Amino acid sequence: MKIAYIINSLECGGAQLPIPDIVSVMRARGGDVTVFALARKDGLAIPLLEAAGIPVRVREGTTRDHIAAYRWLRNEMEAFQPDLIWTSLSRATLLGQLVALHRKTPTVHWQHCGRLKKANAFLLRLCRPYTTLWVADSQSVITFAAKELGLSDNFVAWPIFRADPNAPIATPWKEGEIVRVGSLGRLNPVKAYDILCDAVALLKDHPDLPPFRLQIAGDGPLHGALQARITTGNLPIDLPGYTSKPMDFLKTLHLYVQSSHWEGMCVAGHEAMTCGLPVVATPAGELPSSILDGETGRIVPFDNAPALAAALSDLIGRPADLAAMGERSRKRVLERFGPEAFTRNGNAVLDRIPGF
Repeated sequence: MKIAYIINSLECGGAQLPIPDIVSVMRARGGDVTVFALARKDGLAIPLLEAAGIPVRVREGTTRDHIAAYRWLRNEMEAFQPDLIWTSLSRATLLGQLVALHRKTPTVHWQHCGRLKKANAFLLRLCRPYTTLWVADSQSVITFAAKELGLSDNFVAWPIFRADPNAPIATPWKEGEIVRVGSLGRLNPVKAYDILCDAVALLKDHPDLPPFRLQIAGDGPLHGALQARITTGNLPIDLPGYTSKPMDFLKTLHLYVQSSHWEGMCVAGHEAMTCGLPVVATPAGELPSSILDGETGRIVPFDNAPALAAALSDLIGRPADLAAMGERSRKRVLERFGPEAFTRNGNAVLDRIPGF
């Protein structure tokens, strides 16, 4: 089966990183997959796909030139002649559905996020009668989209995170070390790194805490504003930039934090758990179902710097306990999202698609 996997863009985010694992399950079932991106953005996901031997076609355009993107996609599908169009993210889904209707090609659509713009939600609801199958990237998105989009019978979950049992384990904190706290993500508003900066500002002069430092690995449009905030407040925060090897970054930490306004699966937070890190997070996406509050990390309210600071203070203040919490964290994520579960869930989805 020839599959056109259409995605908004190829920056290195939560919807792009799992593509090689997703495609490996499709290939095992005889799928011939090519990825089509409507825009490049920073293009940091391209080397990851190419390293997995996945053909990639990228349109040189913007994220708002929808008519030009539709024409490009229609021409690409005419040349590629797919048996199935599989889309990821709202713009790709809406334009992919239009092309699929024109070609009379079956479609499968990912739903990744637990939040939608009103216009996108309205348009996606219009797609329901014409879609072969909707796939949520986590159980939390199932709950959200069932209500928001009215999806039921043709909706199934395939958690897009595949926990690697061979992932490196973070080195435990030792007496006298700085407690290393970290986060992975695009520097954009959804990650609420401004709230995280406010929380760190509340802690930086705390007399009862050991020395600590936060690193936020990623890049994006808020880099300049965040750096200015860090410099002005003399905050113990570093912005080392994008990392192509997230596990190498995570294994250097003692504690991970995810301050997001919303998420879907939240791959980065689950990668941190796989590396044996306790995680402090807001109740965004799948993380509150994965984190056992008080045992493998802490769940804090949205947009609440004092609450986030209190949770970080609690864990930073007892660094000798972090490794044991991280060990429980790793065990839990491997049980929920290990290779067997990932493949089993993927095959259950493919079984729902006629001809696969």
